[in-house]
Amino acid sequence: MAEVDGEFTAFVNERGAALLRVAYALAGNQHAAEDLLQNALAKAYARWPRIRGDAEPYVKRILYHDQVSGWRRRARRPEVPLAELPERAVTGEDDSDLRLLLRDALRALPPRQRAVLTLRYLEDLSVEQTAALLGCRTGTVASQSAKALAKLRQLVPGLDERTSRTEVTR
Repeated sequence: MAEVDGEFTAFVNERGAALLRVAYALAGNQHAAEDLLQNALAKAYARWPRIRGDAEPYVKRILYHDQVSGWRRRARRPEVPLAELPERAVTGEDDSDLRLLLRDALRALPPRQRAVLTLRYLEDLSVEQTAALLGCRTGTVASQSAKALAKLRQLVPGLDERTSRTEVTR
């Protein structure tokens, strides 16, 4: 048992920050990302003897599936806004402004498209790896990626001018 605890702790120490970034990209906020990751790590710990050699893809798959399940649950319950939020004015062209715009635009994407972009561009996975992780065909990943990028360009005017062509279209 101590060996399992040590291996699992080492895995979390080594890969935890990267997994939290994936969870954040899926969940859209820090608190939800931490909850999502904690749940995924608890599930991974329970299966550690079977997954120890290939734990990271297993945890990412849990993150994706748990987040999609949450989206589905929330879709059945209508969201009631408590107050209208003012529109945020963008005053500069620095990286933080672009990051905020992209974060908000990613939140507006459908769950599957957000997951595809997260895996393709944040995790830098290939189309084939993304398809395997999401359990779909490579054509689905390619089409969802193209649709999501088109939507991002619509939501963030001038996106192509603010980023290099290869960052947005690969």
